Amino acid sequence: MAEPPASRDDRVSGDDQCDALDVIEFQTAVLVRNLEMLCRRGDLYQEVDRAGYLLLRTLIARGPQDITCLAAALGLDPSTTGRQVLAAQRSGCVTRTPCEADRRRSIVHITEQGAAAVDAVHARRRAGTAAMLTGWSEQDLRTLSDMVTRYNQAIADEFLDTDPPGGAS
Repeated sequence: MAEPPASRDDRVSGDDQCDALDVIEFQTAVLVRNLEMLCRRGDLYQEVDRAGYLLLRTLIARGPQDITCLAAALGLDPSTTGRQVLAAQRSGCVTRTPCEADRRRSIVHITEQGAAAVDAVHARRRAGTAAMLTGWSEQDLRTLSDMVTRYNQAIADEFLDTDPPGGAS
């Protein structure tokens, strides 16, 4: 006789008997809610909002980019990315210069002010994370780090276009 389907409580409890994918699915939803709560209740993003922070971190990691390449790296459409770049430009965090090869495109560069904003937000995020994970062993921190990195990479592999048309800028 087949096993009856797991109850809702069994699927989300983390019990060894429940399906790991059900636990991951539920805990991911809880994590997203918790991260949104931290953004609403905290002061993490004083210098730049979360979207701007990710945009600036991408520019630091990849160097100057055009809007199409930034959009692909961020998993956004070019119009959304263009609006984020405009907001970052207005706040002094990025500049835009004409692309030498194609004057219709512009290349986005992070400014010193943008880099300082990233540093300030990063420091607060890191301190907050450290405070929440006080008491965790170095091995537990490394395991979490490795698993979150793998999970995010799986999402990126599935949904991000890492080789956009037109290539890198």
